[in-house]
This record gives sequence, C-alpha cells and structure tokens, in this order.
Amino acid sequence: MRSTRIAISAAMLGALALPVLSATTASAATVPTAATAAPAVSCHNLPPLPYTVHAKAVTIRSKASSKSTALGVLYKSHKFTVHKKSGNWVYITDKTTGVKGWVPGTYVYRDVRLCLD
Repeated sequence: MRSTRIAISAAMLGALALPVLSATTASAATVPTAATAAPAVSCHNLPPLPYTVHAKAVTIRSKASSKSTALGVLYKSHKFTVHKKSGNWVYITDKTTGVKGWVPGTYVYRDVRLCLD
C-alpha cells in the first residue's frame, strides 16, 4: 500500500514537472525573437482614452457634493464634455440635454489603456 502511494506520488510529480520544464525552455527560445520584433509605436505615446459613463445613469449635481441639488441625469447614451476635475468629482456639460454640473468620478472616468510591452 505504501509503495503504491509512493509510486503514484512520483508519477504525479513527474507529470507536473514536465510541462514546467518544457515551458521554460520554450519561452527562453522565443525571447530573442520577441525582442527584435518590437512594435514601432508604443501605446504610452497615444492620447488618453475618452471619459465614459460606467453606470446606467448618474445624477448631475449643482455642486461637487452628494447632498447638493440634482440638476439632471446623465445616461450612458448621452454625449458629454468634461471641463475640469475636483477631487473625485468631474464637471461636465451634457450635450444631449444641455445641463452643466458635477458628477461623481466613481462613475464617470477614463478607461485605462493596457500596454503589453
């Protein structure tokens, strides 16, 4: 019983070690090729992504405070312009309705560009 358990453990370790060893040799072989085929344009030089609404709807407020007067609602489908930021609040103009006001930066922000160098 004990020798069977040892044999199974050795077989499992061998099965686990084989893919790891082959992966390290394969990745070591492709490193020089990947270094010579670098992209001509780095994504760090690209302009920042636009602001987008990351909720179904966001309340537009008169001041940068959650207790201030609600002026309107900014929906995902609305077009809007960002004028400035203050803390975690963004001052916008909703082009669809013409309402200007503050929205929380928790829901209106720029996506982060993913650069795979």
